[in-house]
Amino acid sequence: MDTTRADLFRLRVISAAEATSFLLLLGFGSVLKRATDGDVDLVLPLGLLHGALFVAFLALWVVAWYRVRWTVGRAALYLISSVVPFAGFFAERKLKGEQERLSTAPAPAPASA
Repeated sequence: MDTTRADLFRLRVISAAEATSFLLLLGFGSVLKRATDGDVDLVLPLGLLHGALFVAFLALWVVAWYRVRWTVGRAALYLISSVVPFAGFFAERKLKGEQERLSTAPAPAPASA
């Protein structure tokens, strides 16, 4: 697997993990805390997990933007998808399409001396 496709694969994986952790934090951690009047508080551990995954997503997003040479609009779309619930899954599917497109693209011709 070449570097660019590997970068997109890593971004896809972290995008799905980050989206899942965000939904767990919002839907499970916050609701459970309020439903039990604070007796069961998973917000801190889920928040730490989500924060770490978000930082990893940002780092991989920057690398992918540089390597794939996205337009500003496309890069912004992926960045915004990381803060909108459920949008991370949409981004993962779009990234999979980009990764597959790179797999079927013809290799660039070697530079002649």
